[in-house]
Order: sequence, then structure tokens, then C-alpha cells
Amino acid sequence: MSTTATHWIDGARYDGDGPDELPILNPASGTSTGRLRLAASADVEAVVSAAVAAFPAWRDTSLARRTSVLFAFRELLNKRKDQVAEIITREHGKVLSDALGEVARGQEVVEFACGAPHLLKGSATVNASTRVDVQSIRQPVGPVAVIAPFNFPAMVPMWFVPLALAAGNSVILKPSEKAPSASLWMAELWKEAELPDGVFNVLQGDKLAVDGLLDHPAIRAVSFVGSTPVARYVYERGTAAGKRVQALGGAKNHMVVLPDADLDSAADAAIGAGFGSAGQRCMAVSVVVTVGDIADEFTAKLKQRMAKLVVGEGTSDSDMGPVISAESRDRATGYIEAGLAQGASLEVDGRTVSPKGDPGGYWLGPTLFDHVTPEMTIYQDEIFAPVLAIVRVDTYEEAVRIINDNPYGNGVAVFTNNGGAARRFQTEIEVGMVGVNVPIPVPMAYYSFGGWKASLFGDTHAHGMDGIHFFTRQKTVTARWLDPSEQHGVDLGFPRAQ
Repeated sequence: MSTTATHWIDGARYDGDGPDELPILNPASGTSTGRLRLAASADVEAVVSAAVAAFPAWRDTSLARRTSVLFAFRELLNKRKDQVAEIITREHGKVLSDALGEVARGQEVVEFACGAPHLLKGSATVNASTRVDVQSIRQPVGPVAVIAPFNFPAMVPMWFVPLALAAGNSVILKPSEKAPSASLWMAELWKEAELPDGVFNVLQGDKLAVDGLLDHPAIRAVSFVGSTPVARYVYERGTAAGKRVQALGGAKNHMVVLPDADLDSAADAAIGAGFGSAGQRCMAVSVVVTVGDIADEFTAKLKQRMAKLVVGEGTSDSDMGPVISAESRDRATGYIEAGLAQGASLEVDGRTVSPKGDPGGYWLGPTLFDHVTPEMTIYQDEIFAPVLAIVRVDTYEEAVRIINDNPYGNGVAVFTNNGGAARRFQTEIEVGMVGVNVPIPVPMAYYSFGGWKASLFGDTHAHGMDGIHFFTRQKTVTARWLDPSEQHGVDLGFPRAQ
């Protein structure tokens, strides 16, 4: 049944004034499952006004009350996670088990945010000077915006929204136009958890909505996850408007396999990290760097495993679903053609896949290139599709140099049984998140997620204590209460501890 995805303002669905709509497509069939109402400028103003109006009361709500809402949301999400997983599979295309995994990783941040009374504690010093006490407190920044990507329509909002709410901010979520429905599902869950109306809002839309949030003077902070060119744009435009911005960009994640590694374990990891979610993860491994004379054997192990993968509709027993759109599929096939033209060896061609699903879906099977060099476009660009490249090097030092020369610095992994090599690698590599025998080193919620170089714009990472700091401002209070016996008098000297 076709439905229309609209906005969510003041605790209810809101049609808005925008005359334009887009189809919501199921990438496993290429057919429309609904319509998306795009925001007009008046809708941006309406959603910001709701967030502004709701902020003071939520800021002044006790931590005990805020935490009770977070716990209620957690319980509701546990009970109904299958519902949102089905929505994700229908609009993104990832297989159902992967969608459930996304929800579980987002839930970790919800649970971390439930510890807000401890996380938001300040500090105090009594008698820092004679009868002068000093304390630091953390206060919310105000109405904030979260701009989420298509590839994690539930997890990425949950990286930011629970922490922003726990800290006392009001929130506007702008989901991707390609996967908008999970945002409304979460809005209804927040309402059922008794979050006050207007504290969490959803603005559907395209660039007009994004620019409206970036430019609006009432929005104090913006969290963004997406491609590097858009992340740079969001950061520059948002900071120019005086906002605090954290913009997580793209990646070209490497996995280094040293000669002493367990090659079977490494091959299993490369398959999962390279082709899970059809390669549409910012932490997907897209380059395997083999060191020494193991490349032929390792490539053979990858091909054996790839031959067993089933590509098909996400609610079936498939291993991998479609890519998000026809444009994404065609872009990836263009890179495959470029790789061939530039001399890479195409070991497995995903263009010939026979999917277990509707032929109208946006299918591209797992693809493997060998003998890739850093000069090739399939190495240089983020393809964001199930295309894995093997780069062969002779030494550990050469592997590190290639990775450190890459403009991206999101995630990296090394597979080895040598503790000294692993310790050296984690020190020398210029990447924000490092895995040792772990192919996708996404940290737990109580640590922070974020890369280096062109993979992050801004100073703070997502969730963990970085998330708490991003959504709060520190204030220092110095107080002096006169003793009844104290003498009054004027002193023009610079204040100092006494």
C-alpha cells in the first residue's frame, strides 16, 4: 500500500506547504512504495519554531525525567525492532539480519545516553580562594539538527539524537530522501515514550531543507554523516553561519594482511566487511593490501567464498541485497569498466550476477579486482558499492605508506598474529579508527566514532564523551558568599587566589 512520508512537528505528522514530492523506491524491485513530501521554506521555519518553543522547558526538565524517557524508548525499541528493520530493508535493500544489526548498534547509544546523570556531571572546588567556590557545569546548546544518510536510516540518528535529548536539547532530524520512513517510526516511538511534543521533530526534504537548517540562526549545532564533498559543504556553510558542526565524511578503508596472518580468518573478514550491506557502509573495507607472497593464495580464498554468496531480496535468505538506486549501480559499473581499462585484473564480475529477486531491482553482485595500483580510479575514489580491490606490496612499510598517503582516514584494519607488528601499526597509521584482526572497527557507544583527514570535518567525533561534549557547553561559575564578619572595601588589583 502506497503511503506519503511527511514531516513530524510538535508531536504529530505534518503535511507542510511544499508542493513537490519524490517517489520512495524499493531497491530490490525498482517499484514505488510511497511518496515523500519535500519541505518548502515555510516548513523549515515551522519545524525550527517548534524546536525553539520546546527547548526551554526540556532544558529545565530534571535529569531523572529525561532519563526515564530514554529508558522508555529503549524498552519500546527492544520490543519493536523487527518493525523498523523491515522498514529499513524495504527502503534501503539491506538484508533483514543486517538491518537488525543496525538497530542493535544504534540501541547501544540509547543505552549509553541512559547514563546521562553521570555523563553530565560537572565538577566543583570548595574554597578555591578564601570563601570562593568554583564549579563547572554542562548545559545544552539549544535546538540542534541531525542530517542523516540513506545507508543507516536508524543507527545514525540514534548515534546523535539520544545524546542530544539527554543533554537537554531539542532536535530536528533531516533523514535521507531515499530512506525516510524510519525517521517517522522513531518519532512515534519517542512520543509513546512520553517525550514532550516539539522536542523531537522530523523535516523531510532535499538541499532546500539542509540549507534552511544550516542557515537558520536558531539552530545552534549540526551533526552530519555523508559523502566527503557534502560533509565539507555542510561544515563550511554551517560554521560560516556561526554553528557548531561535526560532519563525518567518506572513506577508503584498507585492510592489511601480513604474511603471518591466519588467511582463512582474514578472508572471511574481508568478505563480510567488503560486501555486507552491498558495500554501502562508511566503514566497509574497499581495499585489501596483501604484504609479501600471500596474494595469490589470498585471492583464491576470496573467490571461493564469493562464489557461495547469494544476492537477492532482503527478506529472503540472501547474503547481500541490492544497491540503493539505479544511479548507484550505474556509477559502480562505470568504475568497473574504468578498472579494466586501466589494467586491473577483474577476478569476479558482479555485473553478471543472477539475483534471487525481481529483475527490476538495482542489482550488482560482489566484484573483485586484483593487481590494483594507487593510480587507478577504483583505488582513489569511494565507490560505495560491492567492489573490492586488492593492492599487492612487498613490505609492511610500503603498506603503511600507501594508507597514510590516502586522503581519507576513516577506518583501517590489520590482520596478523604478530603482537609487535600490530602495536607498531596502530601507532604509525594515520587513521581515526584501527582494527587489529577486526575488519570493521566501529567502537562501542561509550567510545567515540570518527576518522581523520578528509573523513571528518570538525573537532569532535560521534557518541561517547565526544558526543556529550558536542551537545553541551561548559560553563564555569565562581561564587563568593560573604561571611557576616567580613569587612567591605574597594580593591582595584587583579583578582588572585588568596
